[in-house]
Amino acid sequence: MRHRLIFALLFLFSITAQSQMLSPVKWKSEISEAGNNEYILKYTAKIDKGWNVYSQFTSDDGPVPTTITYEEMSGIELIGKAKESGAKKEGMDPLFGVKVIKFLDNKPFVIEQKIRVKDASKPISGYLTYMSCDDEKCLPPTDYDFSFRIPSAQSKVDAGDEAVANDIADNKDTLQSTIPANDTIKPLLADGSGVGPIINGDRINQKIETLSGTYENPLSDCGGTQEKKEGLFWTFIFGLLGGFIALLTPCVFPMLPITVSFFTKDTKRKGWVNGLIYGASIIVIYVLIGLLITIFVGPEALNRLSTNWIANTLFFLIFIAFAISFFGYYEITLPSSWSTKSDSIADKGGLIGIFFMAFTLALVSFSCTGPIIGTAIVQAATKGEFLGPFLVMFGFSFGLALPFGLFAAFPAWLNSLPKSGSWMNSVKVVLGFLELALAFKFLSIADMTNGWGILKYEIFMAIWVIIFIAMALYLFGFIKFPHDSPIKKLSKTRLTIASLIVVLVIYLLSGFRINDKTGDYDALVLMSGLAPPAHYNLFIKPMESDPAIKAKYPSYSKTANNINCFKDYFEGMAYAQETNKPVMLDFTGYGCVNCRKTEEHIWVDDRIRSILNDSLVLISLYVDDDSKLPEVYISEHSDKKLRNVGNKWADFQIVNFQQNSQPLYVMTTNKQEVITKPRPFTEGIDSYLDFLKCSLEHNRRLQSSQQ
Repeated sequence: MRHRLIFALLFLFSITAQSQMLSPVKWKSEISEAGNNEYILKYTAKIDKGWNVYSQFTSDDGPVPTTITYEEMSGIELIGKAKESGAKKEGMDPLFGVKVIKFLDNKPFVIEQKIRVKDASKPISGYLTYMSCDDEKCLPPTDYDFSFRIPSAQSKVDAGDEAVANDIADNKDTLQSTIPANDTIKPLLADGSGVGPIINGDRINQKIETLSGTYENPLSDCGGTQEKKEGLFWTFIFGLLGGFIALLTPCVFPMLPITVSFFTKDTKRKGWVNGLIYGASIIVIYVLIGLLITIFVGPEALNRLSTNWIANTLFFLIFIAFAISFFGYYEITLPSSWSTKSDSIADKGGLIGIFFMAFTLALVSFSCTGPIIGTAIVQAATKGEFLGPFLVMFGFSFGLALPFGLFAAFPAWLNSLPKSGSWMNSVKVVLGFLELALAFKFLSIADMTNGWGILKYEIFMAIWVIIFIAMALYLFGFIKFPHDSPIKKLSKTRLTIASLIVVLVIYLLSGFRINDKTGDYDALVLMSGLAPPAHYNLFIKPMESDPAIKAKYPSYSKTANNINCFKDYFEGMAYAQETNKPVMLDFTGYGCVNCRKTEEHIWVDDRIRSILNDSLVLISLYVDDDSKLPEVYISEHSDKKLRNVGNKWADFQIVNFQQNSQPLYVMTTNKQEVITKPRPFTEGIDSYLDFLKCSLEHNRRLQSSQQ
């Protein structure tokens, strides 16, 4: 159960953050009598258009199913399993091999549980956990709290509830009367200093009026930014490059002059038209493949690919198989009967014949294009884009079809093409080395997601160094594979590429340098998103936090790049008041991909790291921390139970900033006023530095004016 929730949270944080609160599912619960001292507990979900919720009976290894937890049921016993009804859709998930059952927005999703009452005076309470997704994203698992009263004991329980409610209201009024009019929080730390939430019994109020008020109207208008979403253009370009590379393989390149010569038998105009139809047919075939993948795999499964350890381990094995195939030890081919049948239809000529000529090319070239297509689709899918496979296949097919169309229109260009030869097999082998290197990227994701600790930074970098040394040795002629021809003399092109690979190896070796300032390895820019984070390593012991501060504020610790931070808002704010420094709130998550990008590629900058360590107090609040709270609290604003640390900080973010997405960076004064517009994930060191400097300068001027 635990690992399933972690998977869900991980891929939630890997998608692009949303700028508004989302609550697409509304639940209600009711109880009805069934006779013979039996009752029906009914839970009804109204689902917004375009969203869905997963069944209780979806496997734990797939998406997060709906679960019902009864915290107090000593007076009842459950009769059989809960029954479900609604607009249901089910089928096998091709990635995990499990049955997925989800309920759509066509009509309410209803769960009914029959119970037998043993003691009508005892309450029935608990919570329902569910996960909601649309075509582009999934929200984190959410709790819906419920409480039932047996109808026969209704009046007695109602009277008790009313008395309790009045008592809470009286106590709350008394508590609030002790708080100054301009202050919404009081010292509540163990040593009597600092700040804390308002806690009354089991209810907690984390709203801070100065924060929520200045969030709407910050003290300044500098530094804020809108989140930039990565466009689909680069997904298309990635596919286009794959198409150009596939053209150079021995399965495709020899087909180019043969096919174009066939089209130039007729008139120039007809040859040009037929070549155009042939190219368009290639595009249609490959785009159709991408479209089918998008439809049948589905956007939710594609989103999960980014961090799910099962999917990434599978990709690791597939890429290893691709690499060995490219090395020439076997071929990944489709049944020969397919290409034979397609070729026989192509012989009939006409539009259908030309289409099946293109289809025959796709079939017979699969041993070369299959691994490239697979790589392109996996890379597109792991970006979480719904249209990723469709666009990457459009780019791939366009890159593959364009030369056929151009050479059909200008057949004289064929004379400028290099002749087929052993160089094409060398292209395949080099691609094999690249596939092998990329395979370990996916194993690294699985390793970090599941906490195996088997592929840390040093091991990953060493493997890449070995792979590219082997590639250089191959290009220099020291290593041979089954289909390589004898090398009499190294060509200039081969020598140039081999020399560049040697330079790359030297560059990779520089990634083992230790940064004296951060205390971690110097992460390489070109390895961004490929290698594990530099602080995920074997041999470097992290720096220790100041023991005096740690003794007073237990959440004080080190984060990425050995930057000092607090993991409790109230402790961090108390320290900020003590040192008279401004604060940066970092709403983050252990599985937040964009949070890691910021830490590894922006916070590592000396200027930014210096500001975070010396000029402000960093408070990192992890909304997916499942450490249990000492007590279960009920949010004053949402009436939901806060069972763990992540629930607490998620509630804090929602209550004060009306957002539930990460990362979110909020600059505040130590008087809990928002200085400028909060910053979501946005790439770029300079803009982040401007955000910090602008906020610090405004805070300095504000403090000077108040002295």
